[in-house]
Amino acid sequence: MNHLKNIKWLIVICLLNSRVFCYGQTQKNPTSKPNILFIAIDDLNDWTGFLGGHPQTQTPHMDALARQGMIFTKAYCAAAVCNPSRTALMSGYRPSTTGVFGNSDKMRTSPILKDALMLNQWLSKHGYYTMSRGKIFHTPRVDKDKWDSWSPVEGKYGKPVAKKEGLEYSGIPSDVYDGNLNWGGTTVPKENTPDYRNALWAAEQLQNDYEKPFFMALGIFRPHLSWFVPQEYFDKFPLDKLVMPTVKEDDLSDIKGTKPSEEYQIVKKYKKEKEVVQAYLASVNYADECVGVILDALAKSKHANNTIVVLWGDHGWHLGEKLRYKKFTLWEEAIRTSLIIKAPGVTSEGSKCEKPVNLIDLYPTISALAQVPLNKNNEGRNIVPLLKNPAISWPYPSLTCQDGYSLRTNRWHYIRRKNGVEELYDHKSDSLEHYNLAIVARYQNILKKYRIELDSIFTAY
Repeated sequence: MNHLKNIKWLIVICLLNSRVFCYGQTQKNPTSKPNILFIAIDDLNDWTGFLGGHPQTQTPHMDALARQGMIFTKAYCAAAVCNPSRTALMSGYRPSTTGVFGNSDKMRTSPILKDALMLNQWLSKHGYYTMSRGKIFHTPRVDKDKWDSWSPVEGKYGKPVAKKEGLEYSGIPSDVYDGNLNWGGTTVPKENTPDYRNALWAAEQLQNDYEKPFFMALGIFRPHLSWFVPQEYFDKFPLDKLVMPTVKEDDLSDIKGTKPSEEYQIVKKYKKEKEVVQAYLASVNYADECVGVILDALAKSKHANNTIVVLWGDHGWHLGEKLRYKKFTLWEEAIRTSLIIKAPGVTSEGSKCEKPVNLIDLYPTISALAQVPLNKNNEGRNIVPLLKNPAISWPYPSLTCQDGYSLRTNRWHYIRRKNGVEELYDHKSDSLEHYNLAIVARYQNILKKYRIELDSIFTAY
């Protein structure tokens, strides 16, 4: 009789354990691979709330994500241009390896990249369902057949209504400048604009069931030029209340062969500095609202607890600093960008990493987080150890290639241009990079150290 009682209790315990195990599988997915939501924002520098690059920026949705995961205060691009930056991130190869340095370079014509497996292909090969919409590569249609699901961009940004004859929408004479540094508020409803429609597409996909873990890549175009976004976003930043970036008019006097850019001279001549800042802040706020649509949908979805979110900008952007606008430089404003990673069970809420990392590190890092093999061809580093503990020792500098090379350590920034001109900045005392120490005698030993480190990095990085 006692023997039968013992068997009865054993059966009950097994059933209870089975229910606990099943509950754990359903709620926490301890044995399943995580989904990955991959959000790219074009030309986003540090003018976000979580990085504090501008005191009046409005990025509440990105800031909320930052509070849920880890921000990187020293995240850098592989190149300060869209095409080489994105090619490096998605391929895991540096621009100096592939030869992809400019926007006109074709990714798949590089012998290194001809048959290379991009991040999405690597994940697909190892059991992920991959989806894409918007700007992930420089041109959305590049490699579109390499995704399990690819969706074209729809909608329009529109143009500002008012445009005087002979003038650009910015108010600058067309015969002086007709490039894409142009801006203005539009009357197109935000729901009809491409980035917002991209966000709605992502929100819809997040409500679906998937037989495999998914990798969803969503590209937001703004704040890339031209800055045509609905007028409501411009209205949030009145011109008479704007805080302007610090600009040192003799900033380039200690760098041989450099001069203010064409755009800088034109904007200054026509006194458009405040309008440029307003337009960039408006475009960033618009992009943030699009991000909010996606994050709200994720939070309400069945995938909320098992989805890694990686939000990144492809490079930084100048807004008058170093006497220029746009990117295309090796200075901090152009190479530093925004990066947030929220990895459930790995990152801590509201955590911060102040070690230098590079966007090229995302390929091996995402592979590790996705629990798939690492691609031995990657030239970046797996930064999962930093995600777990940002205080660990991390002696690795970040390398950027752009008409020369930039080496960024925790404190120092060393630049060597192709013409041999060198720059050295101490971010402990000069975060705006106003003073080039490469021409100061007492810093020659430090300069020599980073010359050697840059020369050796191509075999050690």
